[in-house]
Amino acid sequence: MAGNSLLMQALQGGLVVSCQAPAESPLHEPSVIAAIAHASVLQGAVGVRIDTPAHVEAVRQRVDVPIIGLWKQQIEGSEVYITPQFVHAQAIARAGADMIAIDATRRPRPEGETVGTLIQQIHDYLGKPVMADVDTLEGAIAAVESGADCVGTTLYGYTAETRHLKPPGFDLLRQLVAKLETPIICEGGIATPEMVRQALDLGAYTVVVGTAITGIDLLVQAYVAECRPAIIHSAPD
Repeated sequence: MAGNSLLMQALQGGLVVSCQAPAESPLHEPSVIAAIAHASVLQGAVGVRIDTPAHVEAVRQRVDVPIIGLWKQQIEGSEVYITPQFVHAQAIARAGADMIAIDATRRPRPEGETVGTLIQQIHDYLGKPVMADVDTLEGAIAAVESGADCVGTTLYGYTAETRHLKPPGFDLLRQLVAKLETPIICEGGIATPEMVRQALDLGAYTVVVGTAITGIDLLVQAYVAECRPAIIHSAPD
């Protein structure tokens, strides 16, 4: 689809900022997330990655750049949580997302649905491109064969198969770039501007950065942890 081609061109070689916050955080308000997204775009972000329909809708009113939308849902009996079912993708699309991100790992899915079925439904009924969040080369190949429009290293280090590995998944990125012609998005563990440059030099189509830019809660926790006074034990008399 021509629209999908233009969307991917808009993302190529640039920074996508993931604007999210923990559900218990005061930042987890649609207007706040929208302001963070707007600020990111004003500073040059070519796109944003947004969770939940309410947040996507609020961000859509503030920015014109592509929105990669997702909806994290915990479903009993499955570890798949990034837009696990079509109903979640449908809600994200209706809220204004331009692309739908889904968990495309090989883990068992809710109600036995397959990655291929979900991608086909998103294409056929929503007319949206799909970003396949993967953890391994095998998962990426399967996602591309199922019709994924781009592949992200998002879940590298976050599944049972890869939990012993630490993001960023530069090794996985190298493998994906060498093996696939589909655009590869580097996401997860990108902590510095230099790492963004490194990912692009390795062949990433675009780079998504979240916590290092917008993860205020986790960042403050880390800094505060280093400020706690050491416990001084006085020597016995």
